[in-house]
Amino acid sequence: MLSEKIVLSPEEIYEKEFKVDARGYRPQEVDNFLDLIIKDYSEFIKLIRGYERELQSMSDENSKLKQQIRKLQTELEAQESSSSSSNINNVDLLRRISQLEKIVYSKMSNN
Repeated sequence: MLSEKIVLSPEEIYEKEFKVDARGYRPQEVDNFLDLIIKDYSEFIKLIRGYERELQSMSDENSKLKQQIRKLQTELEAQESSSSSSNINNVDLLRRISQLEKIVYSKMSNN
């Protein structure tokens, strides 16, 4: 993806040699090379801004998901605690009913 849009590598920039005229480097050759560098840097800036937006979006989504997880864990813990207490209550009720049945049946059999 990056190699399609970016023309120069750091090595190519470093190793670039310009031909020297009697008055120095050829201005048109230098200008063309600098145009490529400017194009690359512009592309880098676009890519970086895009990645920053994507990172921010993913960070926001990550925060929302973490909040949902915390909320669901709290709800689950609340359900588990109420469920276990209702199970205890059901067991207690069954024991009481059983004891009452014993009392009632023992009284009936005594009569």
